[in-house]
Amino acid sequence: MQNTRLNNLLDTIFRSLSQWFLNPWRRLSLIVISFLFGFFLGSAVSTTAGQKAELDIVVAAFLVLFTEVTSRIFYSRNLFVRQVFWIEILNYLKIGFIYSLFLEALKLGS
Repeated sequence: MQNTRLNNLLDTIFRSLSQWFLNPWRRLSLIVISFLFGFFLGSAVSTTAGQKAELDIVVAAFLVLFTEVTSRIFYSRNLFVRQVFWIEILNYLKIGFIYSLFLEALKLGS
């Protein structure tokens, strides 16, 4: 890429954010926030998709595709991919999402 001011600004922001995320407490807090946001997203999607009952199959297919693609990316054979922070955040979002859907299914079954 060309060495423009915008490119330099984005590189500087990326470097400073990556240094900021090296702190273990900030990293852990973002992981917990990602898990809780996934939990919220799962409960919100299940209630809104179940409310109308028009696009249930399409929403379910999209959610299965999201979880499978995330699992494929995170659990690939390349160990470098697992160390990338945004992929780890995406995996915890998926875990919270699936946990929320299981909890909603248990609530509906009882």
